[in-house]
Amino acid sequence: MFQIIRGVDFLHSKKILHRDLKPANILIDHNTITTKIADFGLSRLYSFPIRPFTKEVLTLWYRAPELMLGFNNYSCDLDMWSVGCILAEIIVGKPFIQGDSEIDQLFKIFEIFGTPTEETLPGYSTFPDYNKNFPLFKGTGIKKAIGENKIDPLALDLLEKIMVLDPCKRITAKEALRHVNIFINFYFLNFLGLFY
Repeated sequence: MFQIIRGVDFLHSKKILHRDLKPANILIDHNTITTKIADFGLSRLYSFPIRPFTKEVLTLWYRAPELMLGFNNYSCDLDMWSVGCILAEIIVGKPFIQGDSEIDQLFKIFEIFGTPTEETLPGYSTFPDYNKNFPLFKGTGIKKAIGENKIDPLALDLLEKIMVLDPCKRITAKEALRHVNIFINFYFLNFLGLFY
């Protein structure tokens, strides 16, 4: 996961949005334990101010909720949602949120994170594909969705910082890298403690 986040951080530092991060686009060399991000067919350069992009990107299971609600002024936060989906998939051993259509995917996201409100997703009611008749889900939370005994507290903390309905509150790849470094150092030091 460290190498994936480091790769995403590099892309974002060069003002590149991948826009199709998913396990199929992550290549792993098992001999060198090297991970590479592939398939830049949907990637785009971005700049500030953010200009509208198409919402017809990303494989459904890795697509951020704001995209399915018609929001098209996205930036790096879009890739970070996908990174969260990949991390959750690594933990559970299968795709984390598996909708069979765009609306089903959106409702499955709502089941975990709650149906958005103006507090959890500012501007929600103004999004092009907003519907006031969407079902109201309270949200089970990531821990329950993954399985309380399956997730390490540090991994859960990282997921909860990446997979946030409000894209402005998602941590950046650089912040996620710092988080992963803390995670690695914590377990490495605990591992070393076994020998002393």
